[in-house]
Amino acid sequence: MRKIIHIDCDCFYAAIEMRDDPSLRNRPLAVGGDPGKRGVIATCNYEARTYGVHSAMASAYAKKLCPDLLIVPGRMQVYREVSTAIQAIFHEYTPLVQPLSLDEAFLDVTDAQACRGSATLIAEEIRRRVRETQGITVSAGVAPNKFLAKIASDWNKPDGLKVVLPHEIDEFVLALPVNRLHGVGKVTAARLHKHGVDNCAELRQWRKQDLAREFGSFGERLWELARGIDERPVVVDRARQSVSVENTYDRDLPDLQACLDALPPLLDKLAQRLGRLEGQYRISKPFVKLKFHDFTQTTLEQAGAPITPQGFEALCSQAFTRGERPVRLIGVGVRLDNAHSPLGEQLLLF
Repeated sequence: MRKIIHIDCDCFYAAIEMRDDPSLRNRPLAVGGDPGKRGVIATCNYEARTYGVHSAMASAYAKKLCPDLLIVPGRMQVYREVSTAIQAIFHEYTPLVQPLSLDEAFLDVTDAQACRGSATLIAEEIRRRVRETQGITVSAGVAPNKFLAKIASDWNKPDGLKVVLPHEIDEFVLALPVNRLHGVGKVTAARLHKHGVDNCAELRQWRKQDLAREFGSFGERLWELARGIDERPVVVDRARQSVSVENTYDRDLPDLQACLDALPPLLDKLAQRLGRLEGQYRISKPFVKLKFHDFTQTTLEQAGAPITPQGFEALCSQAFTRGERPVRLIGVGVRLDNAHSPLGEQLLLF
């Protein structure tokens, strides 16, 4: 049985801003874009969250919820430096570290020798060292698998620790709402609620074959998660799945032609990012994302579509027909597969 730790920094970007400028503490604070320029909240502190502010929210709407909210621009280079330092601490305990983003990671400490091999003591020591060396707090979850560890890390936030021992799995899982299960989004949660399934205790009443019939291959996964089963290993080397760029515009793009006119600079940035990509990948398909003025969005991708400006224009045109409304955000990108052939052989666009 594995010993997995999930570490999650508490309001990471905002915590660093408060660390570097103590005058920002004890007041609603967010890191994000200008409300007057269609900015979006990247993260916010817990004072702001009491007003309903959260990440990915439009900055202008966040200000409506919390008029006293201070929104500061992000300093990505500083955040990356702190993240690198924290990752270095992780690697002192185990080589099996899987970063999920700058502010969270899974650690497999099954065979770790530090702290007498205790995953709980390792998590406590990591939390102390991050606090002492970086001046911010992290929360940790300790459990026999990734699914449970990730849920546990959110249990006692901020600056918390939750341990789920093997004999506690059943009691812990049975009370979980189904929307806490890995992979269950709003659509799947709504379907489960429609069937009278609100928590894992109710989900366990379903047979595996019935879940598979109702939810396809994900049904078997639901059956396992309702029993606290998750065999996913901590993956050290993760291949890139996609590369993309997007932009939110100060003013809505009123029609399709305006969207097409906005594509060239996005494609230039995409080319630059692909040029910096290490390793060997093969582009499997391009995609275009449009977010309309009412915040509904659509993504269109097509295997075999030409990786050319004309190919992206065709995808954009098809995506626009799904809304036929002014557009506030455009994203362009490509899905990637591992391949033995060099990346450059696929880059017809560039």
